[in-house]
Amino acid sequence: MKIAVKPTVFLFVSLSTIPILNTYTSQQAKAFQSQEITIKFSGKVGNQPFDCRKAYKLGKSATNVTAQDFRFYISDVSLVDTKGKAFPLNLRQDGKWQYHNVALIDFENKTGACANGTAETRDIIVGTVPKGNYTGLRFNLGVPFNLNHEDSTLAPSPLNLTSLWWNWRMGYKFARIDFANQFNTLGSQPGGNHQHKHDGKEEGKGFLIHLGSTGCQVETGNQKPTKECSNPNRATITFNNFNPSKNTIVADIAKLVANSNLGSNQANTAPGCMSEPNDNDCMGIMASFGIPFTGKPAFKQTFFRVE
Repeated sequence: MKIAVKPTVFLFVSLSTIPILNTYTSQQAKAFQSQEITIKFSGKVGNQPFDCRKAYKLGKSATNVTAQDFRFYISDVSLVDTKGKAFPLNLRQDGKWQYHNVALIDFENKTGACANGTAETRDIIVGTVPKGNYTGLRFNLGVPFNLNHEDSTLAPSPLNLTSLWWNWRMGYKFARIDFANQFNTLGSQPGGNHQHKHDGKEEGKGFLIHLGSTGCQVETGNQKPTKECSNPNRATITFNNFNPSKNTIVADIAKLVANSNLGSNQANTAPGCMSEPNDNDCMGIMASFGIPFTGKPAFKQTFFRVE
């Protein structure tokens, strides 16, 4: 009878554990499943598609301008599910447009007035998230601190564009949106070191928007900061209603400059807005980006919208 009891006990334990193991395996498998997501962007001027070859009337004084550049960096993209939980989008490391958690969006195509740009364009961000139902989107406009102060001549693409870089201390131009106005065609802008004159000149006419960090301090002998700049100037953009399979993120330069006079420039400052805290030409621009400026809290950003 002792011998008969042993198989019974063994059979009871074995059967009771099988469902537990199966449930655990199923849950683990689901957790590791992922789906590829493509976030689509569109560059617009109001309701018109952006075009380097066209002239526009923009700003609060309706200045005639021609766009010369339209590029920006996006980082730390997350999809938000129905419970409000954010899941980072693991970017595809394509060796060109996306690196780590940073992606470049580029609407200029080197035609028309955009002669200093690149022929290739990029209007998507591609990555993976766990399988799920996502109804929101969150991302940062700008390059994160840990990557912002590297040498662009040695950095991997897309952080190797010297036209989107100031220097070791100041880091990258998170966004570069340049306009020529009727007073000057601006032509080629030489590279500079972002020491108030920016791009090598103060006297150039036109309106250049170069968004980046300011108030960056370095210790003696170091080429780059070890602490975050006093004005990081990164914008966090959140959309609560966004379906990646149906919606597009629109970047609207008409909205960006709606409260700026593109035909004038504050004396003794760089043309347009170079993110300097003493430049009043940045007031409307920073408000549209949703970035606090000169001690004032951030306004609700208007540069991006969902369509």
